[in-house]
Amino acid sequence: MCAVGNAVAGWPAPDWSQPWNAPFAHDGAAVRATCEQGAPLPQALTRHLGAAGPCFVPQSELPEGLAYEQFIFEHGAVPTREGLHDFFNGLVWARFPDTKRLLNRLQAAQIAQAGVGQVRGPVRDAITLFDENAVLLQAPDAIWDALTAREWTRLFVDLRPLWAQVRLVAFGHALLEKLVSPYKSITGHVYRAPVPAALGADVVAWDRWLAARLTAAELASKPFTPLPVLGVPGWWPANQDPAFYDDASVFRPPRNATAHPT
Repeated sequence: MCAVGNAVAGWPAPDWSQPWNAPFAHDGAAVRATCEQGAPLPQALTRHLGAAGPCFVPQSELPEGLAYEQFIFEHGAVPTREGLHDFFNGLVWARFPDTKRLLNRLQAAQIAQAGVGQVRGPVRDAITLFDENAVLLQAPDAIWDALTAREWTRLFVDLRPLWAQVRLVAFGHALLEKLVSPYKSITGHVYRAPVPAALGADVVAWDRWLAARLTAAELASKPFTPLPVLGVPGWWPANQDPAFYDDASVFRPPRNATAHPT
């Protein structure tokens, strides 16, 4: 991403004006500017985010054979590669440090219990999904009902005025990376616990709330529901046309709850 000379090479600049980037725009612009001056990404992240998050170190400091999550747990430092993926990971650490530390502790506990194998198991799989692709949602009940039922026309067309009361934050750093070059089918996984309305737009409070409630048992239950994020009103100009939601390859109907006998 940043390491050679005064140029950022190999990846596009995020558009910080996009609504999904709003929680990360200030830090993101500062880190990128430091990279453009020639600083390696781990150094730039630590310089700007050190007070809020862990130390970021080059990927080369991760010993061969030691799990990434275990290294973070033992050393309080995040091995970081040059590139957008780890760039956004650092930005999420800055906004959600308590939750990221919790997810790391849960990962480390699973590794201590079962070791590192080819199969991660349901808890580690769910933690990874949360870390990479989760979306946090604060919304009226009618929005939640339509979302979990995957009633896309009701959710995005009939209830469109209600979206003025919705707050949505992309937590997953892989999701944020995909949104640098948006395409219609990008889908996040909404954590099915509503962010309390009393927390307002205070992301620090969201972080504390989330870190206080997530457990290994809950994550193993796969507490997610899919959301094609470019369907969110205000997130993509094309979705002003109701026909945008007619694409069943993106806005998929719910699976049948009960199989029919043959």
